[in-house]
Amino acid sequence: MSRRILTCTCLLLIQGLLSIPVLADNKAGSVHVLIQTELGDIEVELATSKAPITSANFLKYVDARFYDGGVFHRTVKPNNQPENKIRIEVVQGGANPKLEDQGFAPIKLERTNVTKLAHKEGTISMARAGPDTATFDFFVCIGDQPALDFGGKRNPDGQGFAAFGMVVKGIDIVKKIQAAPAEGQKLTPPIKILRISRK
Repeated sequence: MSRRILTCTCLLLIQGLLSIPVLADNKAGSVHVLIQTELGDIEVELATSKAPITSANFLKYVDARFYDGGVFHRTVKPNNQPENKIRIEVVQGGANPKLEDQGFAPIKLERTNVTKLAHKEGTISMARAGPDTATFDFFVCIGDQPALDFGGKRNPDGQGFAAFGMVVKGIDIVKKIQAAPAEGQKLTPPIKILRISRK
């Protein structure tokens, strides 16, 4: 009788343990944001555990509504970067132009050799000048862009850019933005960002 009770108790304990959700890295409790544009919506999952500084910075701007009324202002395609030997494909967006001078302090560059993220199709990453200068401008990759990773040759300093998430819905909208009319790399007119919010 005691063995039967012990067996039942063990089975109940195992069943209870199996019912406890296992938190997969960056999945359970992950943060999604919705980028609403005049051409359609783009949903992004942020890599909050792998790129915590960059994700937190982006969310700070999202929560402060800096991107409401912002724009996608730049499109980079193979045929509009004649001065670059290393060519990439991205679209770049930013905050509401009226709020640009009210931004937060630049953040430390989270290099991809540390985060283990890569610039694949749909990756969202921070635009920058030198290392540790990123604020609110971001870009989304069209196609895989290894030249933007740490050690890549697109930026002469070789430090790469800070990837911090992935488009999970709406890559077709990203490609529509890339294909919109432009003068050189400047989208004319820019594509309006209606709002960016947590989902």
